[in-house]
Amino acid sequence: MNPLITLRVPATSANLGSGFDAIGMAVSLYNIFKVIELRPAGEYEVEAHGEGSRELSSPKANLVVKAYEDTCERWKVKGPGFSLWCHNIIPLCRGLGSSAGAVVAGVLIAKYLTGYEADEDELLRAMTVVEGHPDNVAPCYLGGMVVSCWDGQDLRYVNLPALPPEVLCVVAVPDERVKTSDARKALPKEVPFGDAVFNVGRAALLTAAWATGKWDYLKWGMDDKLHQPYRSKLFSGGEVIFSRVEALPECLSVAISGSGPSVIALVKGTTQRVAEAMCRTFTEYGVRSQFFVLDGSAQGARVDVSMELAEALAAAAGLSPKENTDVCSCEPGTADKAGGCR
Repeated sequence: MNPLITLRVPATSANLGSGFDAIGMAVSLYNIFKVIELRPAGEYEVEAHGEGSRELSSPKANLVVKAYEDTCERWKVKGPGFSLWCHNIIPLCRGLGSSAGAVVAGVLIAKYLTGYEADEDELLRAMTVVEGHPDNVAPCYLGGMVVSCWDGQDLRYVNLPALPPEVLCVVAVPDERVKTSDARKALPKEVPFGDAVFNVGRAALLTAAWATGKWDYLKWGMDDKLHQPYRSKLFSGGEVIFSRVEALPECLSVAISGSGPSVIALVKGTTQRVAEAMCRTFTEYGVRSQFFVLDGSAQGARVDVSMELAEALAAAAGLSPKENTDVCSCEPGTADKAGGCR
């Protein structure tokens, strides 16, 4: 049976150094979600493969389903249940935006199964409401590097230029987890004024350097005093890995990815020594790890809608299917203001 909807969502690395809760980028590691068939409202079936397959096969534990239901409630629309097939490549609880990918997928499924006319801004607001912050969902949906701000109601975001081909992302993923809730608890309720001033300057430099292509400024721009000194204590080797990797001349900058424990380095030149230094550090602290060499200018979420979807929706509603003969492939920025495809 051909899937009715196929979605591909990228991993993301947020909190980039000084950009705590504000800056994130998509990287070229992808999860795939497929809506196989429709079911009665409120009924779901999930078949999960890859990362977290056992825990994510329960509809009650699957964030795609939760995001779908929350978004239908937000939009005050009723949608059908569905059978979901998942292939999860993005490691769970490692700071690479696996939950954001599920949220983005769930919101987009809600759009296509209900026909709700949501433009790009509303889709991002809905994603942010479910996730709680925009720094992962924005780059996951839009792709590339995104700076975003959220006040609980209104959202502002700006796409920055993509990394040049010669700058790659080396991501080391240790075989241990850090829950986002634990990473939040590790942060102080107040920080010294000097640390706040330090980060304001570094975050401004980071975005300006990124926008103008001054990649040699990234090491300064991604320096941080608000979250990394606290979160680096939550995983093995976290307090020494930065100095070791930054000492390599090909390393432009290094940071905790998301809330950790993965560590991301931006590299210009050969990636081998950076990857080896990162994984060797984890090994010294008794933790196995793997690394990925990824593109930091990855595409955002991609949606392929089968010509059979309209017929399936009509059948689920007990209506005659409307004429629909095309397969739609949508990426962010290609929808019109009514939320349809160009």
